[in-house]
Amino acid sequence: MATQLSTTASSKVHQFFEELETKKTILAKCTNLFTTLSTHFSSLQNSVTDKSQFLDSKLQSLESISGETLQSLHRRQTSIPERESAAAARISDQKEAALAELRAPPLADPDLSTALKSLSRKMDAAALLRFVVSKRKESASLRAEIAEAMAEAVDPPRLVLEAVEEFLRSKAAKSGVTDKRWACGLLIQALMVSDSREYSRKIMERAVAVVEMWKEHLDGESDSGAAEVVMFLQMVVCFGLRSRFDDEYLRKFVMEFASRRDMAKLAASLQFGDKIIDIIDELISSGKEIEAVYFASESGLTERFPPLNLLKSYHRNYKKNVTTMSKKGNSNHATTDDSSTSELNSIKAIIKCVEDHKLESEFNLDHLRKRASLIEKAKAERKKSSTSATKPQNKRGNRGNGSSSSRPAKSAKFSNAHSSSFGRRNLAPSLQPSPGARFSGPFNYPSQTVFDGATANPYAATYVTTHTQSPAGITQQHYSIPVDNLGPSAYRSSGSYSGQATYGIYDYRNGAPLTYPPPYTVDQPTYRG
Repeated sequence: MATQLSTTASSKVHQFFEELETKKTILAKCTNLFTTLSTHFSSLQNSVTDKSQFLDSKLQSLESISGETLQSLHRRQTSIPERESAAAARISDQKEAALAELRAPPLADPDLSTALKSLSRKMDAAALLRFVVSKRKESASLRAEIAEAMAEAVDPPRLVLEAVEEFLRSKAAKSGVTDKRWACGLLIQALMVSDSREYSRKIMERAVAVVEMWKEHLDGESDSGAAEVVMFLQMVVCFGLRSRFDDEYLRKFVMEFASRRDMAKLAASLQFGDKIIDIIDELISSGKEIEAVYFASESGLTERFPPLNLLKSYHRNYKKNVTTMSKKGNSNHATTDDSSTSELNSIKAIIKCVEDHKLESEFNLDHLRKRASLIEKAKAERKKSSTSATKPQNKRGNRGNGSSSSRPAKSAKFSNAHSSSFGRRNLAPSLQPSPGARFSGPFNYPSQTVFDGATANPYAATYVTTHTQSPAGITQQHYSIPVDNLGPSAYRSSGSYSGQATYGIYDYRNGAPLTYPPPYTVDQPTYRG
């Protein structure tokens, strides 16, 4: 009996604990579920709160912007009469000046500034282009005078559009394209630095037609020139025609000619939004860290893309590439020259970039400057030894009998035809590209292939070189040929940045920098009629 009672009590106790364990498990599950639900609802509440605050801030921002816009519209509305009278007075003055210019007899030998202003007042785009082309050797003076001269025109944007139309006609006829492209580039740049960006409706419609026609020309070419693409993008920015083009179409040009010194500012003005981050990432992945530094700086993304890190990465990569080139060349003379030129261009690109962004305190340039000096000295010595080795020897010599009555040297041996042939055989050492031409002091931003700076005439080698009849004179000639598009691997990488790369130095109006419109309001130009 006692055993039965003990067994029954024991089973009841076990059953009680089993039930208790089951309830404990259920309670734990309920607790976990409650915790999960509480966390979820808290997250939802925080999310709703954040979104509510975000909407409130957006509404406040919208109200603030709306208020500022209304105030601006009110100010502009109240200033319309004054502006109309000022514009009418200005147009009247310019009209009188243009009529006086037409009535006055032409000056026999006007100076550059007077001639430019006279042609601008006459609104003669074709004559202005011809005159600028004729003064191409005076590019520094032209850059300094062109903007002030164009301000004398009654309608500067129409003058520029007519010049571009003239250039496009020449391009279709394939006549005088290079010269007119260079001249048009000066006029477009002068328009971009002008104070007024308010164009009439007719001018905007004409600008659309010109840019569309230019686009057809570019689309029909397999290899568009960098200078012309930069001019095209400047027209898009200047006349606020960004929304007429797909992002991918403009991005293609930006990526293809990223090494152009104008391109970073243009990309920032073209308002790619978040896509500019992808562009900079692509530049970095393709070994164009120098370009990436400029793009990040112009786009305000230096925190995301620290310039110092990009410069160090470029420095490591160019050293690796130079070492690889040297090993593959087996100390060949030509390979050594290519390797030295590539290294020199890369070093100068780094130095210029560091100076432009004022990073001297963080990036020591002393060892790079010393290395550049050593490379230039070695190149000069190799060039000197190569010139000495190819110097012609006088094979005539004295006669064996010691007589001093030997025949005079035949001057016909060195006639024009002979010296020309001789020069062709001995020009190779002198025709090696001279990187110094790209790094010889400041230049005028933006610098395209045909827009070199005020300190050096970019066309000296083409238009000013004097040909010496003496063979020795030929071997001593220096051809100033800029080294374009040579990066660490001797291929087209850092382009225009690897030397004179500097930003914002136009020689217009006493060196005022060219500034593209900050976050341009796309396709919202101000119409006057």
